[in-house]
Amino acid sequence: MKVIESAEALEKAAAERILIIDGAMGTMIQRHKLTEEDYRGERFKDWPRDVKGNNDLLVLTQPAIIQEIHEQYLEAGADIVETNTFNAQVISMADYGMEELSY
Repeated sequence: MKVIESAEALEKAAAERILIIDGAMGTMIQRHKLTEEDYRGERFKDWPRDVKGNNDLLVLTQPAIIQEIHEQYLEAGADIVETNTFNAQVISMADYGMEELSY
């Protein structure tokens, strides 16, 4: 589906009913009880700082977990899901020395 078609479909649906967006991503991530090594993945295995708690990093290191969470929200009836990019910006990523990963 093209972007314009997607936007039109979203606008049409919103005109007909209340749309539900996904819920608390952090809570869903916490259920996985991820370790420091889980957060690091292969790409950041030698990163000089701790990265546990950087949930936005999981899009890169644990994409299957993020996909699973989104699928759970869709199965529960959410119409819209969004990436877990709550803190994926320079200021928050500085806590982990990862500013260069954000725009």
